[in-house]
Amino acid sequence: MQKISVLLFLTWVCFLFYAGIALFTSGFLLTRLELTNHSTCQEPPGPGSPPWGSQEEPRACWMASRFSRVVLVLIDALRFDFAQPQRSHVPGEPLVSLPFLGKLGTLQRILETQPHHARLYRSQVDPPTTTMQRLKALTTGSLPTFIDAGSNFASHAIMEDNLIKQLTSAGKRVVFMGDDTWKDLFPGAFSQAFFFPSFNVRDLHTVDNGILEHLYPTMDGGEWDVLIAHFLGVDHCGHKHGPHHPEMAKKLSQMDQVIQGLVDRVENDTLLVVAGDHGMTMNGDHGGDSELEEPEVIPQVSLVPTLALLLGLPIPFGNIGEVMAELFSGGENSQPHSSALAQATALHLNAQQVSRFLHTYSAAAQDLKDKELHQLQNLFSKASADYQWLLQSPQQAEATQQTVIAELQQFLRGARTMCIESWARFSLVRMVGGAAILAAACFLCLLASQWATSPGFPFCPLLLIPVAGGLGGAVVYVGLVATIGLRLDLVLLGAVAAMCSLLTFLWKARAAWGSRKPLATLLPLPGSVRLFLLIRLAAFFSDSFVVADARATPFLLDSFILLLVAQLHWEGQLLSPKLLTVPRLGSSSSTGLPRYSGAYALRLGVGLLLCTRLAGLFHRCPEETPACHSSPWLSPLASMVDGRAKNLWYGACVVALLALLAAVRLWLHRYGNLKSPEPPMLFVRWGLPLMALGTAAYWALASGADEIPPRLRALVAGASVVLPRAVAGLAVSGLMLLLWKPVTVLVKAGTGAPRTRTVLTPFSGPPTTQADLDYVVPQIYRHMQEEFRGRLERTKSQGPLTVAAYQLGSVYSAAMVTALTLLAFPLLLLHAERISLVFLLLFLQSFLLLHLLAAGIPITTLGPFTVPWQAVSAWALMATQTFYSTGHQPVFPAIHWHAAFVGFPDGHGSSTWLPALLVGANTFASHLLFAVGCPLLLLWPFLCESQGLQKRQQPPGNEAEARIRPEEQEQPLMEMRLRDAPHHFNAALLQLGLKYLFVLGVQILACALAASILRRHLMVWKVFAPKFIFEALGFIVSSVGLLQGITLVMRVDGAVSSWFKQLVLAQQR
Repeated sequence: MQKISVLLFLTWVCFLFYAGIALFTSGFLLTRLELTNHSTCQEPPGPGSPPWGSQEEPRACWMASRFSRVVLVLIDALRFDFAQPQRSHVPGEPLVSLPFLGKLGTLQRILETQPHHARLYRSQVDPPTTTMQRLKALTTGSLPTFIDAGSNFASHAIMEDNLIKQLTSAGKRVVFMGDDTWKDLFPGAFSQAFFFPSFNVRDLHTVDNGILEHLYPTMDGGEWDVLIAHFLGVDHCGHKHGPHHPEMAKKLSQMDQVIQGLVDRVENDTLLVVAGDHGMTMNGDHGGDSELEEPEVIPQVSLVPTLALLLGLPIPFGNIGEVMAELFSGGENSQPHSSALAQATALHLNAQQVSRFLHTYSAAAQDLKDKELHQLQNLFSKASADYQWLLQSPQQAEATQQTVIAELQQFLRGARTMCIESWARFSLVRMVGGAAILAAACFLCLLASQWATSPGFPFCPLLLIPVAGGLGGAVVYVGLVATIGLRLDLVLLGAVAAMCSLLTFLWKARAAWGSRKPLATLLPLPGSVRLFLLIRLAAFFSDSFVVADARATPFLLDSFILLLVAQLHWEGQLLSPKLLTVPRLGSSSSTGLPRYSGAYALRLGVGLLLCTRLAGLFHRCPEETPACHSSPWLSPLASMVDGRAKNLWYGACVVALLALLAAVRLWLHRYGNLKSPEPPMLFVRWGLPLMALGTAAYWALASGADEIPPRLRALVAGASVVLPRAVAGLAVSGLMLLLWKPVTVLVKAGTGAPRTRTVLTPFSGPPTTQADLDYVVPQIYRHMQEEFRGRLERTKSQGPLTVAAYQLGSVYSAAMVTALTLLAFPLLLLHAERISLVFLLLFLQSFLLLHLLAAGIPITTLGPFTVPWQAVSAWALMATQTFYSTGHQPVFPAIHWHAAFVGFPDGHGSSTWLPALLVGANTFASHLLFAVGCPLLLLWPFLCESQGLQKRQQPPGNEAEARIRPEEQEQPLMEMRLRDAPHHFNAALLQLGLKYLFVLGVQILACALAASILRRHLMVWKVFAPKFIFEALGFIVSSVGLLQGITLVMRVDGAVSSWFKQLVLAQQR
């Protein structure tokens, strides 16, 4: 099997998974149909005479306006309890003082002194809670679709009817200042605007200070009708420090001063609205849809119809919010009858608008439930008839008025509930098709992983079959689309190509395989792996287990480790090793000592359990578990108040960084690769320390940014840009050097030694084909070892032997470990400083797991080489565990947005792919590292061969000589055994890749099935949909990393072949 065949086959399998994910996503995360209809004053929402009160003003729209101006202050992430006073101390209970309580005193004073002119409401938002979706809800009154969460990087203009459009259509002068997200949502809508960059969550002051620079002068100038100020400091403070940090108290106090200044300036005809677009969790992430912030009182979308009617504007056409009827009751001197009639009028207008929208939407989309829609129409008809009767008999009893109000509210709330349940427009055909492709791809991985080690299975010829089948299916689909005249759908095109290629391959593979083995033998999953997958996949169908996955994953990993140790003991592999000692040419065979003892393997298991427990200390609690407390170690050092504690933690982080660097260097030195004069090892000696120094210096600047003297801030700002980019540049340079010169061996020249005898080969002259090279390379390596020890018989003298090489036994692993280290440093920069401890645990945990797994893998010479399913499953599970240990959760509010500004503190301009890449690298760092390092599962057992042989060195009498010339001691073949059978080596890489893709693939398949089966579940958009999205993105990152890791191994293998070929040619001369 050729190397290129392995990569092409794995790439094709990845394409099958991508096609299945894309097809399922296109059916599951469809965007809601957005109507382009707009409300106007000329078209009332329903039949009947002009509403009550509109006759007083000739130019009145649906309802007479109550205010001529409005000031809307949006404080991003303003949680409800931020407006509460500090709790009074109760005797007998511990004094608890929260920094965020009692800081918005102005709101409390207004409520107490002017109860008839001020209201305080607690709102509940609908997921997702990203800023763009909340702004869309606050202006349209509709519910943004879940897929729009990805638009938080690059928002698109709102095409639906909205408040801003209604204001501009009415000739209102709208002035905006603050978050530049509004610029993309409402391009050209403002008469005057002051936009400030909003995405840098580490910057607490730029946006707020910019607003304050223009806010009061604009108000005093009077050239405005609507003034919108969107502050971001509170939200950014929550992301950077959390709500319990003293910096939060400062920010809230600043907002209190802003509110007081506005209250002092507004006139009686001006409405002042202070609101938050979303809440804040205990971790400082976006919230507002969790139970942390009290039960639901009013939906956030209720603000839209309320503002529209208060300002005398039409309600936006697609609004489903319920007007806040209390605000239409009039002043303190109004009569109860008049107040109730005004409330009923506002609610009736609102109900007419919603009824018109439901009628229009149901005719266009036809995805609302007919039965519920009919019931709502009947309810509205009755409420509307009662309202008309009330208008004709205005002196009816108050009970009748309250009945009408209750009926209208029931209709509005029922309509909103129906829309929430129905606006997930699912395409079951696409969802089933995507899940079928995913299931077929998993089945293919399972079968092909067994075929890979079968001698003579024609993988290379079969690769042409799926290519031809896929191209044929794509051509047929394009022809049909062109004939019918439909728009070409790239997702469907990829799905058709994938399914056609898959079916043709399975058909031809079945014919090539024949009926030599029953189907049951092709699915040899061990019982422990089947049990693990069953438990793991079943948990995806429970919202409680998905929420608790951060705790369930370490438990599964610990159980798997204990099972591995017990299995090794039961099979006797801890006491009687299966190491096959291969005789060298010119030496007799000998039996080796055990690689592992039972106590050694037990120590490995205990070490793994301890590392897992320590990594679990770095955990982030999901919003659904308010009793849980996230680890304070996930926050950056800049959020710490105690200077001494900050310095101690900084020292610990630097120690962890140096320990990681020292561990890698010691490992390379232990196997001798660090002695190589090749460029990659020179970079490890000098480049890695520079990367560590740059990382430590950046941490120092980031942690003390608020304490830097003003005269040094420009210098520090420049260093904050240069240092991360320098570390990333060094990492890229190191990787390029590794790809250029991946063979890290030590070559020495000697003179005067007699030449060894000629290697016996079945061909004459130098090797000319790959088969010749594969035959001669292992012999040359053994001859070089024996010549150095002087054990080969000597033949005719043909001149001096000039070349001796060492450290070939670890040449593959050395390249892999070097590449992983180079990747780890820039990924570490994207995380908080204390995550360096997790990265150190990651490397230590991987080292222990590899040694434990190597105990159960026998080393053979002639192949086939294979990696057990237990090893692959444990490796994939550890990647998930590290994902949670680095402070991540599979929900959008837990994304570390600050990573987008590491090295780019001033933002990225109009670029969106670079911040998305940085945030993605931060989120899926563990997936990438473990996927790239996956080939170590195959290489490590051969690397561990040296442990048994190092115990059998020369007798004690020769210890002095051994110390002088350690390289002259017997060197085991280790990874060079893989070159004894290059076909089996390539087949083992293919099998390993297929197994890893299978374990990841069944997880994304389970998430897809759970999301489709539970698509009407209450928590589908809160739990199941984010879980599917994160698993899908994690699979894509892991598959790309896996291809990169296998490509690196093959690059090393090709370089070793070239190196040996040059050596043979030199000896021929």
